Amino acid sequence: MRTLYPEIEPYDSGMLDVGDDQQLYWEVSGNPEGKPVVFLHGGPGGATTPAHRRLFDPERYRIVLFDQRMCGRSLPHASEPEADLAVNTTWHLVEDIERLREHLEVERWQVFGGSWGSTLALAYAETHPDRVTELVLRGIFTLRAQELDWFYEGGAAALFPDLWEGFIEPVPAGERSHLMRAYHRLLSDPDPAVHQPAAVAWSRWESSTITLLPRPELVASFTEQDYAVAFARIENHYFVNGGWFEEGQLIRDAPKLAGIPTVIVQGRYDVCTPPMTAWDLHRALPEADLRMIPDAGHAFDEPGILDALIEATDRFAADADESADAEESADAEQPDDTEEPTGMEDDSAG
Repeated sequence: MRTLYPEIEPYDSGMLDVGDDQQLYWEVSGNPEGKPVVFLHGGPGGATTPAHRRLFDPERYRIVLFDQRMCGRSLPHASEPEADLAVNTTWHLVEDIERLREHLEVERWQVFGGSWGSTLALAYAETHPDRVTELVLRGIFTLRAQELDWFYEGGAAALFPDLWEGFIEPVPAGERSHLMRAYHRLLSDPDPAVHQPAAVAWSRWESSTITLLPRPELVASFTEQDYAVAFARIENHYFVNGGWFEEGQLIRDAPKLAGIPTVIVQGRYDVCTPPMTAWDLHRALPEADLRMIPDAGHAFDEPGILDALIEATDRFAADADESADAEESADAEQPDDTEEPTGMEDDSAG
């Protein structure tokens, strides 16, 4: 079973000014001459980590990671009171990806995204299909009302009633008929005594339910105060606005991706983004390779999911190698039209 490649460090990094007073942290690792890939992290409001570099063969990939607006190492951070979420939408992020591609002088690249990263990957690829060589998508999420209602309005409570109690605890009883809206009020409150406990409860609910088996260390990282505030604020901001999509837009427009090799990796017991959405995407894009992992939840590093993701990135790298070899072979077989004419040719021409 495949697992993460060895640890590597970036050979280049920086902050990209994308307008709106936003600075995005970006980094590049692996082979400077390798196959370009951009990794889109989850959330929205999460961040990249060193482990994300290790999903790709560093000998064959030029690996681009960046932190989306207002989270991770990008500035300003959503935990700061002055952070203006009005300039943080899906379509801002789609254009940020294009600015980064142009900044790094990449013609076309593989797009890899899980959870919210799969949402953003679909939005980007459906907007700029000519810039995408392949798609690797995990834990499919498209922000349809039924998906949001399942996880944030009570559906998933049927599986985790004990954890659900912690999620609704900060919300006054009279506001529990629409939890995302109630959380929006709490998370927007400038008083840390209000927004911090709400952010921790929101982030604990998600991090406690995304793995098949409990992982306390993951919950601890999600509930660190600044991370939790940024994560919860940005997620809730996106969710109460439906991602600025028309209902069902990403599934509806999936045929725009026809011809782009696509792998969909989905955990059978994913509670956060249930398999129904991956199945609907596959029906809209039947040529995609759907891998349903029978013993996994949502997290990218659960063994079966990790194996399928790295198998996909390895396969696409091998395909690129074969294509390059075929082009070199074809070039070598072409006749050299620049040769000087022979004397015999000179005679016949004269």
